Amino acid sequence: MVSRREFLQWTAGALPFLEAGQAEALLSSADLGLLNQEKSTVPKTGSDVGSLFPFINSQAVKTDFPLSFLANEFKDLAAWKRQARGKLLDLLHYAPPKCEPRPELVEKVDKGDHVREKILFHTTPDIRVPAYVLIPKNVKFPAPAVVALHDHGGFYFWGKEKLIENEDEHPVLADFKKQYYAGVSIASALVRQGYVVIVIDMFYWGERRMILDDDPADWRERPRSISAARIAAFNQRAGQSEQLVGRTIFSAGFTWAGVIFWDDVRTVDYLLTRPEVDPKRIACVGLSVGGLRSCHLAALDDRIKAAVIVGWMASFPAQLKDHVRNSIGLTKLVPGLYRYLDYPDVATLGMPAALLIINGSKDRLFDLEGVRQSYDKIKACYKKAGIAEKVRTRFYDTPHEFNRDMQAEAWEWLRKWV
Repeated sequence: MVSRREFLQWTAGALPFLEAGQAEALLSSADLGLLNQEKSTVPKTGSDVGSLFPFINSQAVKTDFPLSFLANEFKDLAAWKRQARGKLLDLLHYAPPKCEPRPELVEKVDKGDHVREKILFHTTPDIRVPAYVLIPKNVKFPAPAVVALHDHGGFYFWGKEKLIENEDEHPVLADFKKQYYAGVSIASALVRQGYVVIVIDMFYWGERRMILDDDPADWRERPRSISAARIAAFNQRAGQSEQLVGRTIFSAGFTWAGVIFWDDVRTVDYLLTRPEVDPKRIACVGLSVGGLRSCHLAALDDRIKAAVIVGWMASFPAQLKDHVRNSIGLTKLVPGLYRYLDYPDVATLGMPAALLIINGSKDRLFDLEGVRQSYDKIKACYKKAGIAEKVRTRFYDTPHEFNRDMQAEAWEWLRKWV
């Protein structure tokens, strides 16, 4: 027999589908009052996931993260890195076999003060990645090198082009750079400072964007005449499809983050084949997801001697309540990482690399107090390792961007350490 309470719960679910007058016929005023009382007993959480948040939060790590370098059991930096990095690699579920890059020169353009090469090279036996390599003139080789890492930005139509100067640049791309980079093509700015610079298309962006069987010619060919509305429509479609692509990748048994991070590591492999590059002077820099990539490249590759992370530092516990929606997507998710390492712990895996972290105090992607706590933890780790001078954390009174003042500090940091 159905109890009165169960009947009321069923009726509550049916109310939106009943025609006018039917609800009143089914329920007395006393019943309606009891039903409203039942509804009011569901506590408000202030979370993006509502009533589910208390359970989700209860499953999160409550003590400090067990593989943090600050744990008392870790005394030796190298031994800790082997253990913690090994766990991160395991969680990526992506370990393609090494292969020769076998680069192919597609285009070479003399830009006056530097040469721009467009190349293709292998990061795995199955993946061939498009890239730009910028080579300065009038410098002594081998020279220091920078892996420049482009952002997410909800802007998928171009990838590597976000960071280099382009002939006859599309106004939509130019406007994007004005919003997030103060109009500066940062890879081109770096090559003029004497660095060899490489920038690749991240998986799902630029030449590696998702093209469907019946996509029209303008989305396939990216003509200069394509309208802003058509670019926006492509970006919207790509954003909406991230969930499906991510679920498909996870169903296939690997992670999207694994693909991104390993492509970046293999980019360093390719750089070391270039005679113009000093293998002992390699750095990386990026904004937003480029900052996430910069963090993980330093964490996974000891050949990185300095890293700049812009607009991507957070603490997982602080993000869970209402800062996951626009920050931790399937492109970035490393399932299970929270049980071992917080995000600032991942950043310290790059030690002893020199690390500069910049965030905007008005950046709403991240819980501000969580960012502050992350800064404190990273500095404590560097102090414990005896290299406190090799980390700097900064807030700028800005939103999510990499403006000229931030760039000036980043370039000064790179000059100091590479």
